[in-house]
Amino acid sequence: MFTHSTRRWLAGIGVAGAFVAASATPALAEPAVDDLLLYANDALIAPGGEARSVVLLAFTDALPDDVTVTVDRHAVTGFATVTLSDKLKGCTETDAVITCDLKGADLIDYVLDLTVKATDKAEAGAKGDLLLSLASKGRETVSTRSTIEVGEGVDLQAQEQLNVSGAPGATVKTPVGIANIGDTTTHGAVLFLATMASLSPAQRYGNCSSTEEFGSQLTVCRFDDEIAAGDALQLDGSAGLKIAADAWAPSRQYGQAIWFTKDDFEEFAKGLLPGDGWQQGTGDALKLVPAPAKQASVLRQTDKDPKNNYTFIQASVTGNQRADLAATGAELPGAVGKTVTAKIGFVNNGPAMTNSYTPGEIVTGTRVTVPAGAVVVKAPRECSPGTAEEPTGGYGEPGGRVYFCEWYDTLHKGDAAVFEFGLRIDKVAGTPGEVKLFHFDLEQGDQVADLNPKNDMAALVIKGAGNGGNGGNGGGGGGGTLPITGSSTALIAGLGALLLAAGAGGYVVARRRKTRFVA
Repeated sequence: MFTHSTRRWLAGIGVAGAFVAASATPALAEPAVDDLLLYANDALIAPGGEARSVVLLAFTDALPDDVTVTVDRHAVTGFATVTLSDKLKGCTETDAVITCDLKGADLIDYVLDLTVKATDKAEAGAKGDLLLSLASKGRETVSTRSTIEVGEGVDLQAQEQLNVSGAPGATVKTPVGIANIGDTTTHGAVLFLATMASLSPAQRYGNCSSTEEFGSQLTVCRFDDEIAAGDALQLDGSAGLKIAADAWAPSRQYGQAIWFTKDDFEEFAKGLLPGDGWQQGTGDALKLVPAPAKQASVLRQTDKDPKNNYTFIQASVTGNQRADLAATGAELPGAVGKTVTAKIGFVNNGPAMTNSYTPGEIVTGTRVTVPAGAVVVKAPRECSPGTAEEPTGGYGEPGGRVYFCEWYDTLHKGDAAVFEFGLRIDKVAGTPGEVKLFHFDLEQGDQVADLNPKNDMAALVIKGAGNGGNGGNGGGGGGGTLPITGSSTALIAGLGALLLAAGAGGYVVARRRKTRFVA
């Protein structure tokens, strides 16, 4: 079974959920010292509102064995309480300063997490900086700041869930909305929509911008409407999501709609969302209209309870549309002592897309058996020695006789997964190798068949130079014409560091972690 079955859409969902859970948005620190970068996010709080989190991250090749972290709270003690979120050994408090003597060897990026909450007597507009420093023997102390600001508290609330259904290629209505259940008028709102890449907005509205990042479709829509206390608004009748025409069916597509005050979104987006690559819509503006029934500024506004601002969207894809994955082997000419490149893997013959990690579809693993007389001197980073059940080495490790390979990018009809092996020929015309595909039900983990199981196996053969084959000597080889559709290194690595300590619903994305099939 693939242990993280919703890898692709979780990144986008996690972006929004991270704010809901902690509001931990890292901001770029002051210039690095000795290649050490400190990051800390700002926090916008309100009297009577939820506590927010300030996360300190340190990025360097390796932290020293012993580091001392200090948090100077003097500038915020008049309006906010700042405490350690976790009980850490070696931490003491003197006056308004927290000092922690930590073991750097145990730290990877994440250093500590602070809980920030407005006092009952805090006045809107109050503002100050936390000073966070990291020191170690023989190195200059590095510092950064986190700005803590008291805003005007409001309280928005969204419906918890929206269920829709449609066939591949259909557009489904998405009348998600927001209600002001507080007692203060909200000046504008921002909708952040994160969906699986195969479930995207049907129109390009003039007040919305979109990008594809972290394996997900991200959309931001800004509204200037004032939402009075007790009022409820929803997207107008034109709002909809389009299910990809080559979506697997039946299946389920997921998304999440998160509502922010304008100022909360500014804090959220400051360091967490990509700064470029957004495409602004060119059509009419998406509008907010009164919801069928009510649901119960100069100062910056912050939501006192952001946990109830999101709508979970589930789109059930109807019909019957699957895919055929065909193994691609190679016949490599070469001579003893030469190294050849085998480009092998599989191709999607359609009609449905695959490897989009949609619940309901299959995911494909590849077992590669190396030909007798050949030695793997270079292995792709998507492959590791051994089988799915019993790995015997790490990803990209040479020298194996059998490899198990995983592909992380979505494949549409005609796209291929390509694994490049460097093979040194020690003997010509040995027993052929093999490329064999294994398909797994994404949710159940059981091995299943695709549309045409007969093409799930292909030969990997080495022949003497001049004895046939379709490649050249040395570095060439069969399989070289397969299109490479993307880099598997895009496995939400960019988002990982930023969500280090702010995971949504318990998900913590720390760095690119490989997953394994278990039959």
